[in-house]
Amino acid sequence: MRELEYPFDGNYIMKKKRSIKKQLLADGTARITKKIAVLGGSTTSDIVKMLELFLLNYGIEPVFYESEYGQYWQDAMFPGPELAGFNPDIIYIHTSNRNIKDYPEIGDSIEVVEEKLNSTYQHFETMWNKLHKLYNCPIIQNNFEAPFFRLLGNRDAYDVHGRLSFINRLNEKFYEFARNNSFGEGGFLINDINYIASCYGLDSWSDPQAWHMYKYACCVPAIPTLSYNIASIIKAIYGKNKKGLVLDLDNTLWGGIVGDDGVDGIEIGQETSLGQVYSEFQSYIKLHKNLGIVLAVDSKNDEENAIAGLNHPDAPLKPDDFVSIKANWNPKSENMKAIASELTLLPESLVFVDDNPAEREIVRAQIPGVIAPELDCPEHYIRMIDHSGFFEATSISEDDLKRNEMYMANKKRAALEESFADYSEYLKSLEMEAEIKPFEKMYMPRIAQLTNKSNQFNLTTRRYTQADIEEAADDSDNITLYGRLKDKFGDNGIVALTAGHVIGTELHIDLWLMSCRVLKRDMEFAMMDELVKKAAARGVKTIYGYYYPTAKNKMVKDFYLLQGFGKIAEDADGNATFKLEISEGYEDKNHVINVIR
Repeated sequence: MRELEYPFDGNYIMKKKRSIKKQLLADGTARITKKIAVLGGSTTSDIVKMLELFLLNYGIEPVFYESEYGQYWQDAMFPGPELAGFNPDIIYIHTSNRNIKDYPEIGDSIEVVEEKLNSTYQHFETMWNKLHKLYNCPIIQNNFEAPFFRLLGNRDAYDVHGRLSFINRLNEKFYEFARNNSFGEGGFLINDINYIASCYGLDSWSDPQAWHMYKYACCVPAIPTLSYNIASIIKAIYGKNKKGLVLDLDNTLWGGIVGDDGVDGIEIGQETSLGQVYSEFQSYIKLHKNLGIVLAVDSKNDEENAIAGLNHPDAPLKPDDFVSIKANWNPKSENMKAIASELTLLPESLVFVDDNPAEREIVRAQIPGVIAPELDCPEHYIRMIDHSGFFEATSISEDDLKRNEMYMANKKRAALEESFADYSEYLKSLEMEAEIKPFEKMYMPRIAQLTNKSNQFNLTTRRYTQADIEEAADDSDNITLYGRLKDKFGDNGIVALTAGHVIGTELHIDLWLMSCRVLKRDMEFAMMDELVKKAAARGVKTIYGYYYPTAKNKMVKDFYLLQGFGKIAEDADGNATFKLEISEGYEDKNHVINVIR
C-alpha cells in the first residue's frame, strides 16, 4: 500500500489507522502469521497499532502480546501464564533513556560511574538471557537515544559524568553483546532508535510533554517512524527483504540524457556540484553490490549510448557491475519482467528506481507488488532508498556477499547452454559437484536464511529460525540435508535443503526447498537420491512428501511426481500428499552431478 511506503505521512496513518487496516485485511494477500511480544518501558499501544499496519503491508499478520505500562522487566523475569502461553515468535523490548534509573552524578568517582554502567547493563543482559532460555526466539532491543539536554554542554559527550557519555558507552555494550551473542541468526538485534531520533530531530523526538502526559518515549507523530523501523527488522527476519535494484540511467544515475547530450555532456564526476551528487549516488549504489544486492539497468536508450554512459571515466558504476542491462525502447515493465526471469527472481523482489513519475506509475500498475520509490531531486535519492529499509541486514552470510558473482556466473552458463543442442550434454559440460551432508553448525545461519527467503521452490512453505534449524538437526528422529553446488563457473553456495522426521519405517518430509537459481540442473534429483540413501540406512521403507500451494510455489506442484512419487491425497485447497515406496527398489535419477558426502 502506497500510504505505508517511505516517505509516509505519519499523521495521516495515525488518523486513518482503522480504515487502512481494513483495506489491508481485505486485499487478498496471503500472509504468514507471527506472534510478537512487545515488552515496554513506556506506553506502547499506538506503537503496536502502527507496527501491525506496516507488517500487514509486508505480508506478515501479527498477533500481539503487550505488557502493561512499564512492566518489561517483570514480564521478562517473572512471566505470567498469559505470556508463557503466548509462546512468542519474536520479542521486542521497547525501552529508552527514560528507563535508565542510575545516571552518574557529578561527584561520583570513576569507579562509581563504572559500577553504575555495569549494573545498568547487567539489568538488560540478565533479561535477554532469561528470555532466550524461556522462548528461544529472536529478540529485538532498542538502544538508547541521546538525552534531550546536556548538563555539561559539549563536555557531556566525553566526561565520564555526562549522561551522553554514559548512554554512548552503554550502547556500545549492547552492540558488543549483539556482535558476540550465541542466540544465532536473527537471534538478538538492535532497533537503532538513537539513529532514528537523530534523523527525526532529537528536540522533537524527545518532547517532554509526550512523556509526562502519555508516558510515550517519543513524540506521538514519531510513532509511525519508530514502528516502521521495527517492521523493517521483522520483515528481514522472515525473508521479506528486496533482493535487487533495477535502475534507470538518464537523470537517475547521471544528470542529462546521454542520447541527446553525449557522454561528455552528462553530469557525473567532480566538475560540477550536480555531477558530484550523481557520483555520490552511484557510489552508494555500488556499496549495495558489495553487500550482495543485485543491480540491473532498465533504460529507454540505445544500448550503445547506455554502455557509453556507464563507461564514463568519472562514473563509479561500470557495465560489469550490473547482472543485466536492458537498454532499449520496450516498456520498462516488460524489461523488469525479463530481468526477473533471467535472474530466476520474482519481479516484486526487485526495487525499480527511476526519476520519471510516469514510468514509476506504469511499472507499479503492470507488476503488482513492485515498489518504485518516489524520487524528487537527486540530492535526496540516497536518503529515499536508505530510509526505505529495502535491504535491512539481520545477518550477512558468505553466500550473500557472493550473490552478484553467482548471477554473473549464471549468465555464462546461459550463454554456454545456447551452444548445446543436447541439454544433458550441456549439464555434463558444467562439471558439477555437489556437497550433500546433514545440517552443519557453521551453515546454520545460511540454512535459516534460505527457509525464510525461498518462495518459488518451497514445497511446504515452512519458515524456520536458526534455533528451529538447530533443534531439528539435534533431533535423532530427523534426517536433515543441505546441498551446496559448484561447477566450472563458480560456487553457487548452499542452494537446497530438506528435512524430515522418521516414524517407524516411514519418513515424512517437513521441508524441501531449493534456490531457483539452480533450477533444471538436476540438483533436486541429487538431493532426493541422497535422502533415499539416508532413509534406507535408517530402516525407512516409505517416504511421504507434502505440497502446500501458495501464489508463489505453483511451479513445483508436480515436483514429487517427477521424483517418482505417487499422489495419494489432495484436498479442495490443493494441499497434496505423495508417497514413494523405497522398499520396492529405487534407482538414482542424478547422472550429471558428482556428489561429495
